Amino acid sequence: MTAFVLPVPPTPSVAVSGSAERFAVRRIFCVGRNYAAHAREFGNDERDPPFFFTKPADAVVDSGVTIPYPPLTANLHHEIELVAAIGRPGFRIPRERALDHVWGYGVGVDLTRRDLQDEAKKAARPWDWSKAFDRSAPCGPLVPAQKGGHPRKGRIWLAVDGKVRQDADLAELIWPIADVVSICSEAMELEAGDLIFTGTPAGVGVVKPGETMTGGVDGIGTIEVTIGQPK
Repeated sequence: MTAFVLPVPPTPSVAVSGSAERFAVRRIFCVGRNYAAHAREFGNDERDPPFFFTKPADAVVDSGVTIPYPPLTANLHHEIELVAAIGRPGFRIPRERALDHVWGYGVGVDLTRRDLQDEAKKAARPWDWSKAFDRSAPCGPLVPAQKGGHPRKGRIWLAVDGKVRQDADLAELIWPIADVVSICSEAMELEAGDLIFTGTPAGVGVVKPGETMTGGVDGIGTIEVTIGQPK
């Protein structure tokens, strides 16, 4: 039995819809600019190939929580996303077999310290401090693909205090789920427990302390997260 000098940290996990079991999270990959309108709202070309950034596994938190407003920012943004949960390992996965590796789907929010991201872009530095901070990856319960199938269309939306900000359809994804999984596996050997946040539609915006985000994806579920006061 392996001995550790410090207590082993708890395993990050996501709830599973209709079950007391949870999905252990290994890594979190996120796709940038995967809806044409969102790419255009930031002045980018929607024809560019997808690119990825990461968040630590322990950035994930459940729906229904209150998250302290994060430090080092005055411009926290919401980004609603469909999340694909990987259930089978694979490397250089062909597109036509990619969905076989997806265990299920959930609704996530990629929280972003936009001011830090803008500074990083100007300085040609990594985005880590703007994306990979504590509690920056809220995720609702996962729906197994065996139960809900593999979504190709359906409404994806987010509201802040009841006012809809983001409202699109999964059919508008530039790179559908199978492409995203296949392309990601070209660079990284995907493993069971990996989550892929598949990109956000247009309408991202500021969320402030005291405000509540609600969102959802048709056929998958919903998410609710409140932003609390700074620590």
